[in-house]
Amino acid sequence: MYWDEDDLQRVHDAIASGMNWAVGPEVTRFEEQLARFTGAQYCLTLNSGTSALHAAMLAHGIGKGDEVIVPSFTFIATANAPLFVGAKPVFADIERETLGLDPADVRKRITKKTRAILPIHYGGCPCRITELRELADENDLILIEDAAEALGADIKGRQMGTFGDSAILSFCQNKIITTGEGGAVTTGSRDIYEKLKLLRSHGRQDNGDYFSTTTVMDYISLGYNMRISNLSAALGIAQMKKIDYIISQRRKIAGIYRELLKETPGVVVPETPPGYSHVYQLFTIYAKRRDALIQHLEREGIMTKIYFPPVHKTHFYHTVRKDRSRLPVTDEVSGTVISLPIFPGLSHKEIVYVVKEIKAFYRSSP
Repeated sequence: MYWDEDDLQRVHDAIASGMNWAVGPEVTRFEEQLARFTGAQYCLTLNSGTSALHAAMLAHGIGKGDEVIVPSFTFIATANAPLFVGAKPVFADIERETLGLDPADVRKRITKKTRAILPIHYGGCPCRITELRELADENDLILIEDAAEALGADIKGRQMGTFGDSAILSFCQNKIITTGEGGAVTTGSRDIYEKLKLLRSHGRQDNGDYFSTTTVMDYISLGYNMRISNLSAALGIAQMKKIDYIISQRRKIAGIYRELLKETPGVVVPETPPGYSHVYQLFTIYAKRRDALIQHLEREGIMTKIYFPPVHKTHFYHTVRKDRSRLPVTDEVSGTVISLPIFPGLSHKEIVYVVKEIKAFYRSSP
């Protein structure tokens, strides 16, 4: 998370306007900036990345009897999204290079009931999205990118969020830019965009600012309250002014980690595929005796985290839903990954300290 005085001023100005705290012009401006930045034709903001996933499922007509292929190596919202609309999430395995869905395994899991593929870009590294796009086209399937962690990542200049029929973004506090909570859907479809507008605001056919007009607006479909506030959008606009700097700092920090961890016994730093541009929302390594390393680092005041425990092994999926998916790469990878501290304000001295303690751990218990 990165902020400066401009963030404070922008939110202050939105509050001080004395109006438009819920719905207002900053929402439209934020959406226009996101569309311009990603290269998407349409962008609609919502109150969270999870709401964006839910809305995307609904807008694409996914529902009861449908199957959606998802990774288990993800935040649980990805897998839950099909359940929100009565569809079934089908777990597929990941591949080791990008830690995203393995197109070969996805192909094996396509059935007559499969309606969509929902991959993530783990930690800000593009997955094999080009191959997944081709696979979706071959089988007449919908492709929805969960790009919650990958705003600004690209493959040969093409941004994540533009390969799918739709894609979702997240602006939760640990993402590339933040509005505290917030999300968005990008799409190239006018039809999907118009459906999303109805879904996020109670199915209301807006033809102006609801809170600032005497015009009676009609409700033409079932909808929800998924709107992002004008105050949050004001913060998003300020954050977008800094996005290139934020990404450059994350890449710089990742480069320092990579150099300092080189040839460290017990540690492997994944390589980014050629032509892939990583934004390092997470900096993840493979570590032997991972859990003991986490405990050692915690004792030394260093916060790390496991992203992600496999969704199919959570109580809800394994015990309640009786999921028995066999995902050998997911199981292996999730048992060894650890994400190290990374944020734009992380100092060189702090990075050196983290690496020093990692090396100390392996020297004391090789």
